[in-house]
Formats: sequence, C-alpha cells, structure tokens
Amino acid sequence: MITEKFYDVLKNEGVVSIISWGATEGPHVVNTWNSYLVVTDDERILIPAYAMNKTEKNVNQNNKIKIALGSREVLGYKDYQGTGFVINGTAKYLNSGSEFDMMKEKFSFLTRVLEITVISAKQML
Repeated sequence: MITEKFYDVLKNEGVVSIISWGATEGPHVVNTWNSYLVVTDDERILIPAYAMNKTEKNVNQNNKIKIALGSREVLGYKDYQGTGFVINGTAKYLNSGSEFDMMKEKFSFLTRVLEITVISAKQML
C-alpha cells in the first residue's frame, strides 16, 4: 500500500499535517516533520508525540485520522516537480513497549508515540 514514492518523500524534509476530530467537534490539525515519521515493516506509521494533547483526546473518542505530507524535491505524476500524499487510517497512542522504546531512542523529547494503521495512501500530485 505504501509506495516507494512515499518513502522518497520521507527522505526530504517537509511538513506533515495530522488531522483528527472528536465525537462532536470539527477537525483539529497539528504538524510535525517528514523526518519524524517511522514506517514499520507492516506499514504502520509511528510519530513521536510531545504535546498533541487535543489530538490524543480526539483519537480516544474517534480513532480515524488523516495525515498529509509532501516534498518539492520528489517528482510527481508526469514528472512534475513535487508530490504529496494523503493517508487515511486509524490511530492510537503508545506509552510503553518495544516500539515506544525504539522511538524514544530516536526522539528523546517524545512522551508518547502516535501509531497510525494505514487504510489508504493516495498520491495527490
């Protein structure tokens, strides 16, 4: 489901927007960086979380999540400069375990890990 083009985007810095929404509230957006995303062998996406308190509250009410990311440095469709992706998935927060420990070694600032199970990954450009 996750393509090589997606991995190429992750090799270049860019902003990642994470969109969550609670049971009764509208969308909430927080941002991180491409270089902070870690893709597991089974294609889950792990993101270090420091604050993201509203996102966590929303995920606890509604685990659906979207992320959008891109890079101008990666060729998109028809060799146009730049490409991006929208990921739809489900989310939960990890605060212990082997994946939490691995992420803590890479990103000492995290207090939790946002884990996204990818449902769809669509290239947009």
